[in-house]
Amino acid sequence: MDRLFHALADTTRRDILRRCVRGELSVSRLAAGYPMSFAAVQKHVAVLERAGLVVKQRRGREQLVCTDPAAVDRARQALDELESAWRGRVDRMARLLADTAEDPEDNPTEGPEK
Repeated sequence: MDRLFHALADTTRRDILRRCVRGELSVSRLAAGYPMSFAAVQKHVAVLERAGLVVKQRRGREQLVCTDPAAVDRARQALDELESAWRGRVDRMARLLADTAEDPEDNPTEGPEK
């Protein structure tokens, strides 16, 4: 998961991933869309590949890049699990705060004035 989220942390890599979702693209075609060197785009693709988000295949002289839908689904599942855990924590905190607000003896700021 660390490699996956590290790969997704970069704007350029997220954009490469979005562009490859539409279909296979050559690394040279990807590189043409960015104000950086071909080598820099290759490095971004390598990070995505190590994270398992894209698959690179050589066809003739070109290296074609396409997304791996299973890896993207794993990222979504991990985020769903984190969201569920945090929603549970937030819901428990909200209930605790509501219970505290209802019991004036436990809340010195809302009890009878002394």
